[in-house]
Amino acid sequence: MAENNHDAAEEGDGQLLSTLPKKEGMWKPFFLYRGCWLTPRAVTSITLLQSEFAPRPDDVVLATFPNWHYMNKVSADFSLDMDATFELFCEGFSLYGPLWDHVRGYWEQSVAEPDRVLFLKYDDMMADAGKHVKMLAEFLRVPFTVEEVSGGAVEEVVALCSFENLNSLPVNSSGVSDRIGGLPMENSSYFRAGKVGDWKITPTEEMAKKLDDIVQEKLRGSGLAF
Repeated sequence: MAENNHDAAEEGDGQLLSTLPKKEGMWKPFFLYRGCWLTPRAVTSITLLQSEFAPRPDDVVLATFPNWHYMNKVSADFSLDMDATFELFCEGFSLYGPLWDHVRGYWEQSVAEPDRVLFLKYDDMMADAGKHVKMLAEFLRVPFTVEEVSGGAVEEVVALCSFENLNSLPVNSSGVSDRIGGLPMENSSYFRAGKVGDWKITPTEEMAKKLDDIVQEKLRGSGLAF
């Protein structure tokens, strides 16, 4: 049954793609589906998920966005011009973009429903990881006990989830996967130093200022600032 549903979804998505806005760029054409730029495979996956997935009240969905280090690796592997890729990104054209629409959407939903949507900032998490681990546990309705806190359980979780630990795991430090539209990517490409402000190493000062100005304008009036 599942296989038949998948075949039907692919056939239907072929018709759907022909009706969607399309833009050439980066390593393959993207399609604009419900305000989000996606690869053809992603459109198929999302429409199949929407037709088959029925979330339960206690389900938890984690959402984030690929950062500059990852997309820069894609650009280098497929001989894409960094300047051109940056300009496309600033126009809102990037995989699963525009970024600011997602950020603002999640932020505003977290303000409207704080018990259902938890919005975390990377800079804040890095400044006090333990505090945010406890915050996340409380949000998931599984808070640490007094005994666990005094016994160092929070610090153990922080250490296990640290960039240093995750980056050193064999599954992350070696091997190749095809997690990006069937194109081979080294697993180590998904990790960087994890330092606040490290993104500024890649773009020029002019690029950084332009992006800051765009984000500031897109988030204006939301109450969210970085």
